[in-house]
Amino acid sequence: MNTTSQRQSPASGATAKLGNRQMSHRMLIDRLFKHLMSIGGISVIVAISAIFFYLASVVVPLFTPPAIEQESQFAAPGAAGQDTAALSSEEQREIGIRVGAAGAISFFSFGTGKVLATHAIKLPEGARVTSYANGERRTYALGFGLSDGRVVLAKQGYQVTYPDNKRLITPSIEYPLGEEPLVIDPQGKAISQLAIQQSEDGSTIVALTDDGRLLVSAVSITNNLMTGEAKSQVEQSEIIMPPADIRRLLVESKQRELYVLHGDRALARYDIGDKSQPRLIETVQLTDASEKVTSLTMLSGGFSIIVGTNRGNLAQWFPVRKESNNFVLTRIRSFEPMQGAVTALAPEFNRKAFIAGDSQGNLGSYFATSNRQLFVKNLATEPLTVLGIPPRGNGYLAQDSGGKVYSAAVHNDHPEVSFSSLWQKVWYESYEAPDYVWQSSAANSDFEPKFSLAPLTYGTVKAAAYAMLISIPLALLGAIFTGYFMTPKMRTIVKPSIEMMGALPTVILGFLAGLWLAPLVENNLAGILLSIVFLPVSMVGSAWLWQLLPEDWRNRVPPGWEAALQLPVVAFMLWLFFQIGHPIEAAFFGGDLPSWFSNELGISYDQRNSLVVGIAMGFAVTPNIFSIAEDAIFSVPKHLTSGSLALGATPWQTLVGVVLLTASPGIFSAVMIGLGRAVGETMIVLMATGNTAVMDFSMFSGFRTLSANIGVEMPEAGVGETHYRLLFLSALVLFAFTFIVNTFAELVRQRMREKYSTI
Repeated sequence: MNTTSQRQSPASGATAKLGNRQMSHRMLIDRLFKHLMSIGGISVIVAISAIFFYLASVVVPLFTPPAIEQESQFAAPGAAGQDTAALSSEEQREIGIRVGAAGAISFFSFGTGKVLATHAIKLPEGARVTSYANGERRTYALGFGLSDGRVVLAKQGYQVTYPDNKRLITPSIEYPLGEEPLVIDPQGKAISQLAIQQSEDGSTIVALTDDGRLLVSAVSITNNLMTGEAKSQVEQSEIIMPPADIRRLLVESKQRELYVLHGDRALARYDIGDKSQPRLIETVQLTDASEKVTSLTMLSGGFSIIVGTNRGNLAQWFPVRKESNNFVLTRIRSFEPMQGAVTALAPEFNRKAFIAGDSQGNLGSYFATSNRQLFVKNLATEPLTVLGIPPRGNGYLAQDSGGKVYSAAVHNDHPEVSFSSLWQKVWYESYEAPDYVWQSSAANSDFEPKFSLAPLTYGTVKAAAYAMLISIPLALLGAIFTGYFMTPKMRTIVKPSIEMMGALPTVILGFLAGLWLAPLVENNLAGILLSIVFLPVSMVGSAWLWQLLPEDWRNRVPPGWEAALQLPVVAFMLWLFFQIGHPIEAAFFGGDLPSWFSNELGISYDQRNSLVVGIAMGFAVTPNIFSIAEDAIFSVPKHLTSGSLALGATPWQTLVGVVLLTASPGIFSAVMIGLGRAVGETMIVLMATGNTAVMDFSMFSGFRTLSANIGVEMPEAGVGETHYRLLFLSALVLFAFTFIVNTFAELVRQRMREKYSTI
């Protein structure tokens, strides 16, 4: 016995060593895969985090407050014996301009106040300046009313040269209507109030004389082609019975309307489109009886008026079209008030922004569309009397009543962005009411930015909702039948075929939806609607009729193949609904159902609408939901279904009470994955909708989604601009939406898995 044991020991030892080596190898592989999976998981988290932080890094500057730099103060440059009528700057913010109330103009260094050049308005002998007015800021136009009833129009000019490869800006004063003053009042009375607008198409001058007459003049220049001589022609009229106690005149930039501030708070609006027949349109009270208007200006574009009061309140007014088709001057919004009475206002050259000065020496910066107070800074202990902004809105000039000028550079790149402008209704210029609008570009410089993300987010939800309404019933019911009832041989045909549908490029689906499906739906709308409503009913009815057939007939079809008999039924019913749809349209809807919806119900019909997108996106999303849900149903352990059937449950009872409950985590995951696909879909909605950013849940209207908007507008967005960063904000909203939904879905799935794992 001992000998035998000794002979077997080497073999047993070798086997043990081989087993140990195999186990060690297996454990090594397990550890490697464990570390590999850990690295993969961590890499996914790092990648997602990197995407989030990159998007956030581009978006954060949108909400960064303005930065004020290079602050300086100095005595008012130029003629010390004149009050300051206006402050301004050239585009590069290197040279400032101070316009004296007596016609002296000083160009100075923006940061130091050092005088660089001086000019004096050419005045006739014996005449003096009695009033001053600015034109639209971007025209650089200056107007001077004289004591003899004449007016001088001047214009700032800046010539840029590059001697020795260094930029040199040379300021000058030009006279677009000629150096000879224009006779505005033939009676020669002094001009006490003045308003001007100057453009290449012509100029408008409105003047109030010392004796209370309000004169409107249209000035045009004709050039003699032979001699080159320029002659000015003045068309004049007088406003009969003008208001008393006129304090301010404003002409809007298109030279069609005149605003006259009179008394403490009254504003009269005149139509001066026909300069020979000015007409009073309306008179409104800008404040209540306890307040007085202390300052008034017009925003860039000449449509909105900013009103400041002795209580520091600020408000925006502009004409609004009413049901009578008349425009009525309406108070649109109020801003955060200043601490003291508003003593000065100055608009930006191109944006809907302005600055305000008050009696306590505070300077406030505002943006109208976003209803933001950008900053408030105390500059002096005395009231601010004159304000100016460089053309790019990147600085300010302010002078107090003591003659000291304050200048600074301001980094204020995205003032049009606020919570209200992104997510709430905004009352835009020329709109009849507040609305959600996304409009990122326009053809003129009067454009007011309209960057509401609400309609884009709404369109994203709408697209996903219509796609899921179509795909969830088709995918889940198909998955239930395929995974539980269908014969294995038929399943090997159906499942791969449906999964191959998921490989179709969405650009092909979008192309087909836009060019083939959309016209088909429009031309057969009645048949499409009948199919949506009655096709499921017809399928259930055909299945019921199948059960009524003799048993020997039904036994000729192998079990699990009954669904194949539904294919000709579906094809026939679709053909039938399309055939009877046209007679129904002719009999009840005037032969044109889309027009009937529009004319009778007020429901607009767009050819590329939500119904088309829902069908196309449902076709794209269905394979994903079907494949995952069918796998979950098919993977339910057979012993569970066999045990249920053995206990006397019917197949349908087993399906509802066992199979669906056990597979519910997988089914829920399938739906969430399909939702994520629908939310992020780009090409189908890009090609199959009108891409109109509207807030309308009708299935017959179009929409624009966040993803489609990014795809359309990103190539044309300037890097670093507000539009560019808002597109990244759209991507961040999509990212956050899908992250939150997926996180919530995972929590629900885990709870369902724990709940039904004991079945």
